[in-house]
Amino acid sequence: MTPLREAFRTLLEAAATDTFRAPPDGEWNADQILAHVALVNAATIGVVAAVASGAVTTYDNRLAQDAWTIARVVALAGGPDGLRDRIRAQGEALCALTGPALTDAELDTTVPALLLSNGAALVDGPLRVRDILSGLAEVELPGHTGQLLALRASGGTGGPGGPPPGQ
Repeated sequence: MTPLREAFRTLLEAAATDTFRAPPDGEWNADQILAHVALVNAATIGVVAAVASGAVTTYDNRLAQDAWTIARVVALAGGPDGLRDRIRAQGEALCALTGPALTDAELDTTVPALLLSNGAALVDGPLRVRDILSGLAEVELPGHTGQLLALRASGGTGGPGGPPPGQ
């Protein structure tokens, strides 16, 4: 199993409950975390598809941090089940797009990137597609998996507020 596929599997396992505690003040609830992940996934799929088609693109996670956009995604998905279904489908699509379908040259393509976390710019410059994908697999999805596990009613003590560093 690839690291990206494993990261999606682990996140979806952590999200496989409808019993989450309320987060500490100023932190995202489970639906907001899942909506944020869905938005990051959509942006990543867009970058991968653009690079695979030879189009010029950028990678920018600001919409995935916007409270109104996050609330809209929760509403459009219809709640936790819809969010989990969306993330599952996005994970399958992203893994299919990035498997043997992408060449090393495409994975090494750099795109202008702006990545914010808690209002601070973590990246403001070019990133290779392979680094975007490894950041998703190694930082973004595991960070949000930890947040979800911390909010599960049966355990945890609260997770970090907002998105983890890296995406």
